[in-house]
Amino acid sequence: MSGTCRFIHAEKANFTIVLLCRVMKTARSTYYAWAAGIAARQARRRADEGLAHEITVIHIASKGTYGVPRVHAELRRLGRPVNRKRIARVMREHGIAGHTRRTGRRSLTKQDRQAAPAPDLLGRCFHADRPGTKIVGDITYIPTAEGWLYLAGWLDLATREIVGYSMADHHRADLVVDALDMAANLGRLQADCVIHSDRGSEYTSAQLRDRIKELSGRQSMGRTGICFDNAAAESFWAVLKEEIGTRFWPDRASARAEIFAFIETFYNRRRLRKHITWGYLTPHETRLRYQQEQALAA
Repeated sequence: MSGTCRFIHAEKANFTIVLLCRVMKTARSTYYAWAAGIAARQARRRADEGLAHEITVIHIASKGTYGVPRVHAELRRLGRPVNRKRIARVMREHGIAGHTRRTGRRSLTKQDRQAAPAPDLLGRCFHADRPGTKIVGDITYIPTAEGWLYLAGWLDLATREIVGYSMADHHRADLVVDALDMAANLGRLQADCVIHSDRGSEYTSAQLRDRIKELSGRQSMGRTGICFDNAAAESFWAVLKEEIGTRFWPDRASARAEIFAFIETFYNRRRLRKHITWGYLTPHETRLRYQQEQALAA
């Protein structure tokens, strides 16, 4: 019907509206109602163009990763309470979409069959009431022209913040111990912290076990070959590899620099994640919120 009304509106300078409506078999009241809404539709179109610009800025700042939920959350944080369905429509009309995570990952886990594994203290409960009480760790590999760059990380289950990480051209026990030392030196570990991982030889090593004891932590491990027992750590690697934007680096130094920037300036401090109680916050803001609540409760 809108197409018919547009035709009548375009030809009304040449023919009478009565004749055009009769020929197009359209009631005059229908045309007049459509014509009365022209100004409102134009204003709405201009508003949508402005919203599309704001969404584009947010989308670019997120490295092209934010979909409708996090764009909606970011606009609300900026004082723009826009309807979520409207955001979805504008993003669809302008071809703006978030990243969809890839599936599949070749595991680095190589079990040391002579080492005694620690018990599973998480039981797939990837939630913590306070920062520094439960962390999960894993190792992944980054492809470069110089060979693999291995990355070990520890993620806090209360805040989803990467509290410690380390990179090297090997994945010996030193790699995970260095990442754990970073978390400890930043004060991100509480006494009796559960430190969970898979059963890879790096994690069953005496070197890591002794370091965990020195930090007054409790070591925990999932079952062999069951990725779901360490799903939170696996999920972070999926986020990093999808959202960092690079698939292959020319050298290890470039990869190190980009991974550092991704973790420190984007993931921990700018990337929004929905908290079950507080809504969309960055991992850094989530930690600060926990600290404020603990201070008020003291």
